[in-house]
Amino acid sequence: MKFKILGALLLLSGFLYATDAGNPSMIDQMHLRKWNILVSQAQLSPKEVELVQPVFMEYENAVWTLHQKNREFFKSAFQNKSKGKPNFAELNDRYADFDFQDAQLFRNYHYKLRKLLPPETLFKYYLAEKEFKRKLLRDFQDRGPREAPKP
Repeated sequence: MKFKILGALLLLSGFLYATDAGNPSMIDQMHLRKWNILVSQAQLSPKEVELVQPVFMEYENAVWTLHQKNREFFKSAFQNKSKGKPNFAELNDRYADFDFQDAQLFRNYHYKLRKLLPPETLFKYYLAEKEFKRKLLRDFQDRGPREAPKP
């Protein structure tokens, strides 16, 4: 299940990047939408919002950058057909490394957040994040890959 979600997120990030690569504000809009949902569902206080938002943006930007680099690597591995088959051993290692790097980013994010939020609030925050991802995937599946994402 984890690999399906990861794969879907990679596809989604690739799709979003491909549909609007020249408009970084689209990414900013998605981050803002996610942030607003997290603030609302986790019921963050104004002080918590002030403390957590920079950590959130740092994490979101790092994850986005990681996804972009990974997408570009995999895309280039399959585009250069003149070399023959891609090096699947390298692709497998890259896939595992990506998962590891993603987990490291989340771990660092978690350690920063737990210093800023009470445990119950952090739990609500994580639940809100999971729900946002589920809804995003559902919307993506319902919309289909050819439609532009709604702002």
